Amino acid sequence: MTNWGSQGITAIIVLIAFMLIGVTAASVLTEDTSSTINEEYASQLINEIVDEICSYLQVKDLKGKYYKNNEGYEIQKIVMLLSPLVSQEIDLSQFTVQLDNGEEVKILTNNQISANLDSNTLFENNIWENLDEEHFGFISITDIDNSIINYNVFNENSDNAYIVFKLPNAFSMQKKDKLIVKLFPSEGVVKTIILKATLPMTSVVTFE
Repeated sequence: MTNWGSQGITAIIVLIAFMLIGVTAASVLTEDTSSTINEEYASQLINEIVDEICSYLQVKDLKGKYYKNNEGYEIQKIVMLLSPLVSQEIDLSQFTVQLDNGEEVKILTNNQISANLDSNTLFENNIWENLDEEHFGFISITDIDNSIINYNVFNENSDNAYIVFKLPNAFSMQKKDKLIVKLFPSEGVVKTIILKATLPMTSVVTFE
């Protein structure tokens, strides 16, 4: 797809999205104009829609894995399924990830390592052996032209890959802990994701 085509589709999506924002906000607020809860819900909904459009990325799935230690259970691995909003080239090599637990902030960088899911389970993929607490990598799920594996690039809206990273010791999550993750893409605005650790009823948990 040409740049003009990609920009045209993006513009259409933005226009439709803002129309939906207006309709949604109006319907929410008119249910009870005196309700602060409705106003907060509308504001949150608008921010989420605008954030997704401007970052050119969709986050489709958020998972973590608990591991047992001397103090109980803590989430040590995080995976996030990403996909382009439209068919356009997004340079994954320029990604950075910021972790913020309210007390410390840490930046993770791309170590240029990508892997296919193949027959391996997500959290036992061989890529984890090559990741330290300073870097992240990508596990490709759908990549017809192998652009993720070969060039560290999203170039079709059908591309799907998990961004995967180990949490440094200071950022590992126990139940009810909150972690703010910010994705800094090569283009678009920063995408902010708030993770809240659920009860360790199973080893692998899905964040809301």
